[in-house]
Amino acid sequence: MARIGLLPLSDGRAYVRRDVHAHIDRSATQLAALLREAGHEVITAPEQVSSNTLATSQARWLADHHPDLTILHYAVWTFPHFTALAADALPGPLLLLSTIDPQYPGMVGMLAAGGALDQIGRTHTRAWGDLDDPAVRERILTQVRVGAAVSGLRGSTFGRIGGRPMGMYTATANTDQWMRLFGVDVEEIDQWEIVRRADQVAQRRVTAAREWLERHTAGVLYDGDRLTPELLERQVRSYHAMRELIDEWNLDFSGIKGQPELTANFCTMDVAEAFLNDPYDWEGPKETHVTATEADMDGALTMQLLKLLTGDPVLFADVRHYHADRDVWDLCNSGQHTTWYAARSDDPAENLRHVTLMPEVFYFPAGGASVQHLAAPGEMTFARLTRADSAYRMHVTRGSLTQYDSETNERMMRASTWEWPHAFAELDCSADEFLSRFGSNHLHAVPGDHVEALRAVCSQLDIAYDGFGGAR
Repeated sequence: MARIGLLPLSDGRAYVRRDVHAHIDRSATQLAALLREAGHEVITAPEQVSSNTLATSQARWLADHHPDLTILHYAVWTFPHFTALAADALPGPLLLLSTIDPQYPGMVGMLAAGGALDQIGRTHTRAWGDLDDPAVRERILTQVRVGAAVSGLRGSTFGRIGGRPMGMYTATANTDQWMRLFGVDVEEIDQWEIVRRADQVAQRRVTAAREWLERHTAGVLYDGDRLTPELLERQVRSYHAMRELIDEWNLDFSGIKGQPELTANFCTMDVAEAFLNDPYDWEGPKETHVTATEADMDGALTMQLLKLLTGDPVLFADVRHYHADRDVWDLCNSGQHTTWYAARSDDPAENLRHVTLMPEVFYFPAGGASVQHLAAPGEMTFARLTRADSAYRMHVTRGSLTQYDSETNERMMRASTWEWPHAFAELDCSADEFLSRFGSNHLHAVPGDHVEALRAVCSQLDIAYDGFGGAR
């Protein structure tokens, strides 16, 4: 969970702070208890801030503990310059939180402090209310999760395996801009490293993986041409080569170009990409490693944020087709879908019994298996970081995944590329709105409703939030 810094602020007048000290302490203790009860680590500054020197010293003390988020707590009126000085010493996300009590003007203190931060251009978010109110508690805990996600990006490394795929501007980002806005470095790695390292994977590991896939999936449809045991083993080797690169280069998330070099001359990366995004592989449970197909940098960044925010595997897909008769989108893209979405189960066998490994289609002449399944139904939040005139924005909408009877599912999947994984998505916006404004062919999603959390993410990152439909 998150590490939270807590900085209680007091009045600058000695004759006032003597009378409010106990109230501030009680309020801060209640807040700390709420956060710890939710599983977070809380580090409270040793002294209440009641002077300019304490504002700087206590903020620096908290900064030395590297919190994911610092809460500036307003239980009473406090001089706004204390907040300005403290904010200057705190490098991470800030949440200004006030109690609502007519006897103690904490709300006034928060508004004055927030206005000061606005004037000096210091990004922050705000929350307020009675901690006994469940809605207030949820608002605070959402901001905490958001702060942890935003902080989790900073200091991380993205591994780009290969360069720009097939001329896609939306898949390639400015590395200087990434470091400035998100604190993310980019490590450029040649695709030859996958080919070179694949041959070095021990045969016993490769054989065990192939047999595990043959045993647990709904089927491996070998055709003697586009999909053979040897090609499936080459895909397994590519997965292990990627795991080796991730460990060696300390990569936090990745993208593989794939097309056209690997897909035309080596094998598709479908198996590697699907299982890197899964919370398991043939050797047991593991942490998901966000990996975007087509080395989609903004896609991978969106996915990493969603993963840090929710802890769930993240869906990646092309917006492939719109079934106007049902107002449903077919989200379909090669093997990129994590197999977890086939049943949303912690048991890989339960997911894989809905997955069929099929021979790749003519787009990928080198062959290999596509990882075919239909995503299980459920509520989703859809999002994508895009750029307009080089400035980042986040597109967000609510929606859900759905399924129909088996005959209808089959017919709709065959309307596009049947061999690839599919997700039938009902979006909470019109097709006209989506197609006229959405800034990419790729879309990403996680289970549940995280619209307000993503709105807060944009606020903390100081980028534009761009909601569709009911998420505006």
